[in-house]
This record gives sequence, C-alpha cells and structure tokens, in this order.
Amino acid sequence: MSTPSHRLLTAEREQLILDLLRASDVLSVLSLSERLGVSEATVRRDLQNLQERGLLARFHGGATLKTPGQPELLFSDKESKLSEEKQRIALAALSLIEAQDIIYLDGGSTVLHLARLLESRSGLTIVTNSLMAASLLMESGHRLILTGGEFRAISRTMVGPLSAAILQNITVDKAFMGTMGLTLSDGLSTSDANEAFTKKQAMSRARQVILLADHSKFGVSSFVSSGRLEDLHTIISDEIPAEFQKHFTKLGINHISG
Repeated sequence: MSTPSHRLLTAEREQLILDLLRASDVLSVLSLSERLGVSEATVRRDLQNLQERGLLARFHGGATLKTPGQPELLFSDKESKLSEEKQRIALAALSLIEAQDIIYLDGGSTVLHLARLLESRSGLTIVTNSLMAASLLMESGHRLILTGGEFRAISRTMVGPLSAAILQNITVDKAFMGTMGLTLSDGLSTSDANEAFTKKQAMSRARQVILLADHSKFGVSSFVSSGRLEDLHTIISDEIPAEFQKHFTKLGINHISG
C-alpha cells in the first residue's frame, strides 16, 4: 500500500490502519507513520482511539488486531495454521541441535514440527511434556523422558506442579519453547496457569532457552505469564517486528529468521 497523496482525515487514517493490520497482523508505530505519511504522535493518538473502541490491541511501540485473552485453539487447529512458516522455523531450530545434545521440547505446534525432523540427529536425550512429540519419537532411537504431570487435553501436554519432580532434577542443553503470546512489556504468556508453571520450570533448567514463534505471536498477550524476555537466549521467527528486534538486541537475545 503506497503513502496517501493527500492529507488524510482521522476517519480515513483509522480505516487504513485497520486495513494494514488485517494484512500484517502486527505493525509498529514507526511503520504505520511511514506508510500513512504522518507523525508517530498522530499514529499513537489514532491507535488510542481505536483501542478505546475495541477495534485493536496496543502494545509498546505498535498494535495488533488480536485481542488479549482470546480463546485457545484446539491443537489440531494450531498445527494447521501457518504451517509453512512453522516448518521454516523448525528447520532453523534443527540447525542448532548437535549429536548427543540433551534437549527439552515444549508442547507448542511449532515445536512439534521440530520433533518431526529429529531423525536426522543422533544420540539425543529428549525431555518433553508433549504427548504428541512423544508419540512421534517413541521409536526414534533417541532417549526419551516424559515430565509427567496432569494431562491438559486442549494442548495434549502434561503440566502443573506434578511435573516438577522430574524437571527440578535435570539439566538440558537447549529448551525449545513455544508461546501463545509475546509482548515487550509482559514477555511470554499462555492461557493456562499449570502450563505456564511447567514452561517456567523447563526454562529454569536449560543452559539455552530457544523460543520458536511465528509472527502472529508478537504483540499478543494471553492470560498468564509464562516467562520473561530475559529468560531467552535465542528467538527464531519467520518475521520479527523492528521494535522487537531492537529490544532483543538490547537484551543480548539472538534473533534468527526462519
């Protein structure tokens, strides 16, 4: 979409902002300012007005049409959404895994794409709370350890305090994590407190925490915090908004495009 050739009225700007967000999911204030040909202060006022009317959700430095606390999709629906992007992210993650590594696989759908690729590595020890990943890997030849815990049907994972008995007694080289949401102000978030507990436990026991997140997760906040940005070492995504890249660099987080 090109920069408008005339001075836009407020209603015109607001409609263009909504159209741009429908096409891109998440956009920064700077990007909207450049596309609309107006100041960042004007964009912020427009975003505030749109948020007050319930038409978008703001986060530090940008906006998204996605609203916090939206219902969680069934795992099968998550898996089919943005599958090409998730496959590219998984391939980039695979390049970080070496023979004999001890790794943790979280229950996210992008992490499941990674699980399907692990036959190309040898001698791994794989710890996971994902029953989907476990079913794929049970005949792989890798050493497989399940965390235990309470079964959560919607994500097909084992979660909650019962998983601590395993996780508190191990150390992994690399934890590959997923998330429902990721914001600059609140970090990682998910829809279930028990799932958040297990995610935090796993990340605390990893030498490297690697987040696999497609572009739809940026700027989205879910129900409960599941980790801080400072807990992350690497983020792999198909597309990372500029303001997130800048913040990741400031925190020393490596960011890789998948």
